[in-house]
Amino acid sequence: MTEALRRAFDAASRLPDREQDELAEAILDELAADERWEAILAQSQSALERLADEALQEHREGRTEALDPDAL
Repeated sequence: MTEALRRAFDAASRLPDREQDELAEAILDELAADERWEAILAQSQSALERLADEALQEHREGRTEALDPDAL
């Protein structure tokens, strides 16, 4: 455990029980969301590679144009 996380848990341990439980639930929800995102991303690698290859091919063929952020 890092020192920063240790300090955070130490500070959290001084909260009332209800707030500790709410914080714990929020942390667990965030960790679960990260795990879901990683799983989805891992499953989509071949599709992302295919899309990247298609985009590069379109660029090489001159079928793309520069993005103008001011025009968004």
